[in-house]
Amino acid sequence: MTLLTVALCVIALTATLTAAMPGKDNVITKEGGMTVVNTTTLAKDVVGYNNITPVKIYIKGNKIEKIEALPNDETPRYFAKVKKNLLDKWNGMTVAKAQTAQVDVVTGATLSSKAVIENVRRGLKYFKNRK
Repeated sequence: MTLLTVALCVIALTATLTAAMPGKDNVITKEGGMTVVNTTTLAKDVVGYNNITPVKIYIKGNKIEKIEALPNDETPRYFAKVKKNLLDKWNGMTVAKAQTAQVDVVTGATLSSKAVIENVRRGLKYFKNRK
C-alpha cells in the first residue's frame, strides 16, 4: 500500500465513524442563541427551477426568527423575488403554526417558491421530531 492509499483509507474511515456517531447532527446547530436547521441534506431531492434550494431556519423560543436562503443555482433575477416576497412569511410564527401555514408561491418564481416551501416544511418537521 502506498502512503496515499493509506491516507485515503484513514480519511474514509474517519468520515464513516463520524457520520455514525450517535448525537452527531450536522442539520441542527446553535448560532447566536438560536437553533438553526440547515435543510441542505434534508431536502436533497427537492428541486426548484434549476436545482436544490436549501435554507437555514433560525428558531428561538419555539418561534421562527428568520429563514435564510443558502447558495443555489436558481436564476438570480427570479430567486430575488422569492427572497423578497417569501422568506419572511414564517417570521414570528410558532413552529407548530409554521408547519401548517398556507404560504402562497411567488408569481414568476413558482418552482423556486415550491422548493423553498418544501425545504421549510421538512426543516420544521425535523426540528420538531428532535426537540
